[in-house]
Amino acid sequence: MNYYSLNHNSPISTFKNAVVNGIAPDRGLYFPDTITPLSKEFIENIDNYSNHEIAFEVIKQFVGDEIPTDKLKEIIAETVSFDFPVVPINDNIGSLELFHGPTMAFKDVGAKFMAKCLEYFNQGNKEEVTVLVATSGDTGGAVANGFLGAKGVNVVILYPSGKVSDIQEKQLTTLGQNITALEVDGVFDDCQEMVKTAFLDEEITKTLTSANSINVARWLPQMFYFFFAYKGLHKKNKDLVFSVPSGNFGNICAGIMAQKLGLPIKHFVASTNVNDTVPNYLIDGVYKPKPSKATISNAMDVGNPSNFIRIQELFNNDLDTLKKAFSSYSFTDNETRETMKEIYKNSGYVADPHGAVGYLGLKKHGLKENEFGVFLETAHPVKFLDVVEETLPVKVKIPEQIKKVINNTKVAYKASTYQDLKDFLIKKQ
Repeated sequence: MNYYSLNHNSPISTFKNAVVNGIAPDRGLYFPDTITPLSKEFIENIDNYSNHEIAFEVIKQFVGDEIPTDKLKEIIAETVSFDFPVVPINDNIGSLELFHGPTMAFKDVGAKFMAKCLEYFNQGNKEEVTVLVATSGDTGGAVANGFLGAKGVNVVILYPSGKVSDIQEKQLTTLGQNITALEVDGVFDDCQEMVKTAFLDEEITKTLTSANSINVARWLPQMFYFFFAYKGLHKKNKDLVFSVPSGNFGNICAGIMAQKLGLPIKHFVASTNVNDTVPNYLIDGVYKPKPSKATISNAMDVGNPSNFIRIQELFNNDLDTLKKAFSSYSFTDNETRETMKEIYKNSGYVADPHGAVGYLGLKKHGLKENEFGVFLETAHPVKFLDVVEETLPVKVKIPEQIKKVINNTKVAYKASTYQDLKDFLIKKQ
């Protein structure tokens, strides 16, 4: 499998090169040059396959022969080692819970898959690789856990000071070993811009890669759980509509990739908080990135979503075609809180703020008689403990995964400018 840059000014890349380098030399995101649909027989008989077998069939064309079959199956076994249940909310809506992994967030899948691929590609390499990642919340913890102890790999995580939850901060600042956190004076977009700038800096870029969803090995495995959800729901004989809480748009882009592989998904809803760059684009046809605003659904606090260009590519940059299969709506914190209350009152289900935004997207889109809506519950409510317990009459039980880090001591280095980041990386080399 070859990959090309969406800026169309870089050489064709292999999967290995795309994973190791993260971003193309022209600063473009890598994109597969072919997408071959899976056989109808596979889709129709999906009940006969385990989750491991499904994941292997889904990803193998994008890896090609660059990782041996047995090794790829081993990586998949470590990646999807937990459950992905669809929990009924009412007769026509379910919650796809993606928080049963080690850091209780959907990003555990992509982070573990990428970590194992990079570790495989880096074996025998005398030079250590530095994984540079920006996080608005859950990415940092998932990447930290996924790469913890990986041989020949150091991880540097940038996060916006005061704009991630306490538990999220503990998950990315307390592990030590090969994991280092930089606390940035700014918002997520500042962190992301610093990371992108580092990849263009020839003084340091040779040993850098990214673990944000701009990296194909972080982005593509997210297709897995759309297939798992279909496996559990297709016997309902209803058209499926997925509402995905969206920040950097990698997750919903992976869902659309799953659709391109032949998965029968009728429609996608990208549900956002007040960071409404994409909803506005669908209204007026003008893409206008802007500074992000802080919200209670902080993992979606992104004003310039990196992966939206991949979604445009999947629809041949045709806005009218995109609108037929894809909608996007934005919601306020107040609407989010009221929806958390509504879901709890009607079903007893405790949704985190991101899941509530996903639910709002389904309601706004409106489900027809023969449709079943699935919103992605991307993080466990404990990750947003203050918001959940202030909003709902519940006391959230602290899971074992969180108990392991909640009392650990935070260690983070301060950074305000790109030069601060560069100086730090040079010292580590």
